[in-house]
Amino acid sequence: MDIIFLRDLRIDTIIGIYDWEREKRQTVVLDLEMSTDVARAAASDNIRDALNYKDIAKRLIQFVGESEFQLVETLAEECAHIIRNEFDVKWVKVELNKQGAVSGSRDVGVIIERGEKN
Repeated sequence: MDIIFLRDLRIDTIIGIYDWEREKRQTVVLDLEMSTDVARAAASDNIRDALNYKDIAKRLIQFVGESEFQLVETLAEECAHIIRNEFDVKWVKVELNKQGAVSGSRDVGVIIERGEKN
């Protein structure tokens, strides 16, 4: 199994349970790891044979930017669902960081893994 990763994808969205969070966009940070087999893409040197991380990033920017979830858990789960189902990824690790959500802490978030890591 090979892994394609995408780090520090910053997206502004509505996220949170408090009234002020429902009115003010906040930045969430996504780090992704996605299973794939790079052998075919490496042999052909053609993007059509690769897991296109640019397409994944564009899709998540659109989705997260338009979403209005209360919980980071829900947002992370939905991102994993999109990656697995729309891009035929068997295993994904999603780290979703809501920086500054807790006073005195730089990073707060959730890490989930979905699918089978082969």
